[in-house]
Amino acid sequence: MGQQQLLLIILGVIIVGIAIAVGISQFGAHSAQANKDGVTSSLVNIAANAYQYRIRPTTMGGGGNSYAGYTVPSKMASDDNGSYALSGSPTATSIAFTGTSSVNGSWVATITVDSTGITTMSFSGW
Repeated sequence: MGQQQLLLIILGVIIVGIAIAVGISQFGAHSAQANKDGVTSSLVNIAANAYQYRIRPTTMGGGGNSYAGYTVPSKMASDDNGSYALSGSPTATSIAFTGTSSVNGSWVATITVDSTGITTMSFSGW
């Protein structure tokens, strides 16, 4: 009777250990995906802000159908998920931004906005 109880306790400890290891692994994967989603969301917001600048007349502080002259607002330049910056020089018809993850500096997302406000997103290192 004592050996059976000992074997059941050992088996229970092994099962609990495996469950904890799987839980930690799942949490880490979810954390990385949440960071990627946060960077993506911030880049989409910056892209929308840039498009609003483009379609706003110059008399109202906009670009007058051009992205030239747009800069990322300081309040949008960084957050808990990462930091964001212009990628290259904006033209009349397109602008690009990069977002670098605060969790891992090699995780980079790039978004490009065309003259109609349509965005294209790409990821590197994720």
